[in-house]
Amino acid sequence: MTMVKSGFDDIAGSQKRWLITGVAGFIGSNLLEHLLKLNQKITGLDNFATGHQHNLYEVQSLVTREQWANFTFIEGDICNPEDCAKACEGVDYVLHQAALGSVPRSINDPVTTNAANITGFLNMLVAARDAGVKSFTYAASSSTYGDHPALPKVEENIGKPLSPYAVTKYVNELYADVFARTYGFKTIGLRYFNVFGKRQDPNGAYAAVIPKWTAAMVRGEDVFINGDGETSRDFCFVENALQANLLAATADDSAKNEVYNVAVGDRSTLNDLFAALKITLAENGVVYEKEPVYRDFRPGDVRHSQADIGKAACKLGYAPEYRIGEGIARAMLGICRIECKTALIFSALSGHSSHYACTPLELFKPRNNYELEISARSGWSSLCCCNAGYSPSPEFAGF
Repeated sequence: MTMVKSGFDDIAGSQKRWLITGVAGFIGSNLLEHLLKLNQKITGLDNFATGHQHNLYEVQSLVTREQWANFTFIEGDICNPEDCAKACEGVDYVLHQAALGSVPRSINDPVTTNAANITGFLNMLVAARDAGVKSFTYAASSSTYGDHPALPKVEENIGKPLSPYAVTKYVNELYADVFARTYGFKTIGLRYFNVFGKRQDPNGAYAAVIPKWTAAMVRGEDVFINGDGETSRDFCFVENALQANLLAATADDSAKNEVYNVAVGDRSTLNDLFAALKITLAENGVVYEKEPVYRDFRPGDVRHSQADIGKAACKLGYAPEYRIGEGIARAMLGICRIECKTALIFSALSGHSSHYACTPLELFKPRNNYELEISARSGWSSLCCCNAGYSPSPEFAGF
C-alpha cells in the first residue's frame, strides 16, 4: 500500500497511542493493521456485535510479534460510559468507527441503532474530551444527504434523512459541532461513500453489496438487485478510507470541526457493478453464468450517490489512489479464496463434485501463519483443485 509508505513517515517516526473503536470490524481492523505496521500503539474497543475475532487473528498474522505487542484490546461497548472512559486513557488519537450500520437494520430495529449510534457516539465524545485527546475522527455517512437531489454531493448541502440510520449519523455531526462550540473540542467527521475491501463480511442479512454479491457468485447462487439496476453509488476502496482517517487524525486545527466526503468522485450503477464483478471473477477462474434477479426497490435507499471530494483534497490533502475497478481487483482474490475453499471442503465432505474445481491453485495457498494454521486445522492442505483424492483431515470431521 503506497499511501502509508509515502505519506505518513511522520507517523511512523513518532510512536503515539491510538484508540480504534469497532476494531474487530471491517474498517477498524484495516486501520489496526496499518497503524501497527507503522509501529504505533493501539487500544482497540469492540463488543463483537458486528465485528469478528477472526479479523483480529488475521491482523496478528500480518504483523511482527513486536508490532502485535503494541495492541491492547478491550472487549466493551460504547453504550457503556465506563468502557469508553477506560478505552480513552492515555490516548492521543481517536478513530471512532464503532456503529451499527445498514439502512435496513435501522428500519427493522431503530431503537438499537439509536442506542449504538447516538448514545454510544455521545459517550465517546465525552470520554475523549475528558481524557484530553489530541484528535477525534469519526465515521460519518453519505446517508446524511438524504433526499437532496443534486450531484455530486457537496458537504454543505443535505436533504431530509430517508432512514433511522441516516438520522443517527446526522445527529453525530450535530453533536460534534456542539462540542466544538461549547467545549472547544474539535473533531472531524468522514462521510463514507460505500466503502468496500478486505475483511468486509459477505454474510448476514445486512451484508454490503460487493462482498454479498461476490460470495453469491462464487457459490453459484442468485444475485438479487433491488430495483432496475440503474441505482448508482460512489464505491470507495477501503485503502482510500484509511488514507482519509490518517490525514484527518493528524490535520491542523484549521481543518477541524468539519465533515468531509470520503469517496472517489465517480459513480457506478448496480448493473455496471454486476458486470464488473463477473469479469473480475472470471479473471480469477470463477465463471458465473446466471443473470441477476431484479426485485422491488428497498425502502430508505437513496437513488443516486456521487461525492464531490474537493473539500477533502483541499483541506486534508486527500487523494484517493484506487478507483472501483482497481479496488475490486484487489479485494476479489481474498473473497474468492474464502468462498472457494469453503465450497471445496463441502464438496469433499459431501462427495459431490464442485463447480470451483478449476479455480487457480493460487487461491488455495496459505498467505500467512493465520491461514496456514486454519489450513492445517480444516484440511484445506489436503484438498486439490483437480477434483480428485479429497481426504479432509480428522480434525475437520465436525465441520
